[in-house]
Amino acid sequence: MDTLLDLLDEAVARFGDRPALGVRRDDGTTRSWTYRELDRRTRIAAWRLRVLGLNPGDRVLTWAPSAPELAATYFGAMRVRLILVPLDLRMSMDAVEGIVTASDARHLILGTGRDAPDPREAHLEAFPTMTVDALTADPDATFPADWEARVAAWERPAPTDIWELIFTSGTTGMPKGVMLGHDNVTASILTFHKIVPRMEHRIVSLLPLSHLLEQAVGLFYALSVGADIVYARSRNPRVIFDALREHRVTSLIVVPQVLDLFWSAIEREVERRGRMASFIRLRAIARHLPAWARRRVFAAVHAQLGGHFRLFVSAGAFLPPALQQAWEDLGVTVLQGYGSTETGTGTCTTLDDHVKGTVGRPPEGISLRIAEDGEVQFQGPTLFHGYWNQPDKTAEAFTPDGWYRTGDIGHLDEGGRLILSGRKKDIIVLPNGFNVYPEDVENALRIAGIRDSVVLETSPGRIEAIVLAPGTHGLPQGGDLPGGRAGGLVDDAVEVRGRIDAAVKAANSTLGPNQRIAGWRLWPDQDFPRTHTLKVKRDRVRAWATVETPLPVAEDAGR
Repeated sequence: MDTLLDLLDEAVARFGDRPALGVRRDDGTTRSWTYRELDRRTRIAAWRLRVLGLNPGDRVLTWAPSAPELAATYFGAMRVRLILVPLDLRMSMDAVEGIVTASDARHLILGTGRDAPDPREAHLEAFPTMTVDALTADPDATFPADWEARVAAWERPAPTDIWELIFTSGTTGMPKGVMLGHDNVTASILTFHKIVPRMEHRIVSLLPLSHLLEQAVGLFYALSVGADIVYARSRNPRVIFDALREHRVTSLIVVPQVLDLFWSAIEREVERRGRMASFIRLRAIARHLPAWARRRVFAAVHAQLGGHFRLFVSAGAFLPPALQQAWEDLGVTVLQGYGSTETGTGTCTTLDDHVKGTVGRPPEGISLRIAEDGEVQFQGPTLFHGYWNQPDKTAEAFTPDGWYRTGDIGHLDEGGRLILSGRKKDIIVLPNGFNVYPEDVENALRIAGIRDSVVLETSPGRIEAIVLAPGTHGLPQGGDLPGGRAGGLVDDAVEVRGRIDAAVKAANSTLGPNQRIAGWRLWPDQDFPRTHTLKVKRDRVRAWATVETPLPVAEDAGR
């Protein structure tokens, strides 16, 4: 398997008439393509892309909700040896305009339906445009009789050919275009085969296909093992849970925020039925049982998920150990991966070794080292080919001896598993020279009951926490996935202050003297500002904190 087209060829040969990709409509019905039909649609898309006058190496923007047609467009563009530039539906219009300019793209491929973006919002109304539906529709009279043979005769991409530019979300500044070759992604997929357990995979896709995690694991790897994938277009939690149940889902690829939202929905239902005390007792008992027995103990919960759910693959942000434990109490394994668009696969836990609080070890073929300053660095075939038209930035990203600088701080436990402490640029250096990692303090707050927070040094030596109100769950702005408000804001100001102050005091009791929180502020919105990959924009939170008045923590907070 040298290229992603080889992966598709092998999947079609093995799983031809099995269901490959489907989409769940708002009316509850599902439309699906087999592996063989997916392959045919990719060839149709390729022909139309070539007819548009696009040539190998041209950049093509995709701006669409996840759907079988978008996946077929990806493979079709590979057949023409184009370079895809995915745009995320949550990107700001300024970011979209910047990416269009930086990539010098020649064409825009849009999604359809009520979730489709409006190109006029990014001043792209005059841009050459086609929809994914039109691109992958059945051949019409313009197709010559021998079109399939002609597509089959086209030169195929080389392993090192760049097939995609992903512009990193970045919490500050203009995103950089990460150049990915077929060799990078196929190398990552080979590592997934060694990490993800052999099982029947029925997947409901929740993350956008513009996200590399969803592409690499939820599409390419999933197709390579014969998965049956359904795209859930609705963002209504009830509709999503219906999709999980009806598809008899076995596996989900998520970011921790989604995992938390699902758990919160389960807790709210347990609370509504007045069974929280027994639920907590059963979790404590189940924790000592094998996974199959845990699933029997919580058969009612599993029935709501379709009765076959076994596995979360989580990456993209910190996974609170308590959240991982909660799901594993129910008999659902949570594998935690770590990497970036630049690294592809970095490290991951496995079915036999998923210690909480770690992100596992690098798989075979990937090398990891910890630099003298604690920075995590990688070498291996999954590393990207550089930043688009930015050779200086590319050079800065690597050490003189060829290791990629992640910008993350971490250390290895006694078993060689990686434990992350946060970003180098976010480290708080106190006047006494002590280093404080904000993520350590934020994790202590999570354990104490604060769903999400941002810890900052607001003045020399003073550590403060910006927190979300109790009852909010770190939802993306606009009620995005899986949708709606989760829990509702607590309206009583005195109650809010009391609950947050108690949580801060509890966190301080577990922190060292140099880490303790001196004050906290309540973030005014339902969620923090986030990038399209759901990372908190710390600079915007920091700017807000400079003009707001903190609430002090009581003097006995650490006792």
